[in-house]
Amino acid sequence: MHEAQDMLAGQKPDDDLILSVRDLAVHFPLGGGGWLGRGKRMLRAVDGVDLELKRGECLGLVGESGSGKSTVALSILGLLTPTRGRIVLDGQVVTSRPSGDRKALARTVQMVFQDPYASLNPRQTVRRTLEDPLRVHGVTAKSEIEERVETMLRHVGLRPEQADRYPHEFSGGQRQRIGIARALILNPRIVICDEPVSALDVSIRAQIINLLLELKDTLGLSYIMISHDLGVVEHMSDRVAVMYLGRIVENGHWREIFERPAHPYTQALIAAIPDPLRQAPLATTGGDLPNPLDPPNGCAFGPRCRYAEAVCRSEPGPVLETRPDGHAVRCWRSEEIAGRAAVASIEAGAN
Repeated sequence: MHEAQDMLAGQKPDDDLILSVRDLAVHFPLGGGGWLGRGKRMLRAVDGVDLELKRGECLGLVGESGSGKSTVALSILGLLTPTRGRIVLDGQVVTSRPSGDRKALARTVQMVFQDPYASLNPRQTVRRTLEDPLRVHGVTAKSEIEERVETMLRHVGLRPEQADRYPHEFSGGQRQRIGIARALILNPRIVICDEPVSALDVSIRAQIINLLLELKDTLGLSYIMISHDLGVVEHMSDRVAVMYLGRIVENGHWREIFERPAHPYTQALIAAIPDPLRQAPLATTGGDLPNPLDPPNGCAFGPRCRYAEAVCRSEPGPVLETRPDGHAVRCWRSEEIAGRAAVASIEAGAN
C-alpha cells in the first residue's frame, strides 16, 4: 500500500534511501476552549511534510524561525510524537514503535545542537560526556570505551589528553567539536545538524563546516543540515528543501535551487545571502512569518509575495509533485518565476 502511495506521490522506492518521511504532521492543541475543551485552537507546527535522505547525502532544510524545521528534526529523533504520517529509517517504520525504542533509535540518528555553550553539561568532563552514552548503550569494557573516546576526539581535531577538562576550559569552536564527538560516539548513520555554526564566530564557522564535511566522507554519514542561512546550506548540501509555515514549498538539487529558484520565498532567502558577487536581482519580501494559529487564506506566502494573484489568495497552492529533474515546487506561478530567475542569473553573469 505504501509503495503505491509513494508512486502516486511521484517518488519511486529507492534502496539508497536511508530516511523517508511521508505526510508528517505535528499539531499542538492549545489551552482554552471552554466546556470539555471544545473549540481548542490547534497549532499546526508541521502540516504534511515529505522528505527523503539518501545514504551519504546532505539534505539542507531551510526556512525562517518558526517554519517547522526543528519540529521535523525532533520527530525524526523520536522526541516528538507525530499527529500523523510515517517515518521510515533504514527500512524500518519508526513512527509505530513504542516509546521505549527511543534508545535503539539513538544508535541510528543523533543531533548536533546549535549552542555549544548550553548543550554541554558544565559539571561533566569531556571524557564523562563521551563515555556515558557508550555505557547506556551496553559498552562496558573499559579498554573499548577508552579507545572509542580517544579515537573520536582525534576525529574531531582534539587531543586525547584534553578528555579530562571541563567545557569552560574550551573555546566555542572546541566545544562544538565536543558536541560533534558526542553525536558520533555511538556510530550513528544519520546526523541532524541544527544550526551548528550560527552561535560561532565567523572565523570559526568555516573550520566546523569543513570538519563536518570531512567526517561525512570519512565515516559514511548522512546529514540533515537545518539552517536559515542559505550560505551554509549552499556549501554543504546535495539537495535542499525549503520550509514555510509548516510545509515544504520547494525542494531539489542544490544547484537547481540556487540557480533557478522557482518559489518566491526561496528567491527571497537567496537574495538575503550576504554575497557581493551575487548580482542577480532576485525577489525580496517584507513582513514577518504569519501567525500559525491564524494562517492566511490561500497560499501561506501570499500576503508577502509580490507575484501573488487572485488564485494565490483563494487556493493553498498546488500539490508538491517532484518533476523528472527532481525539482518540486508548491507555487501557482513557479514556471514563470523560475524563468525570470534564470534570465536574471544569465544577465548578471554576462555583466
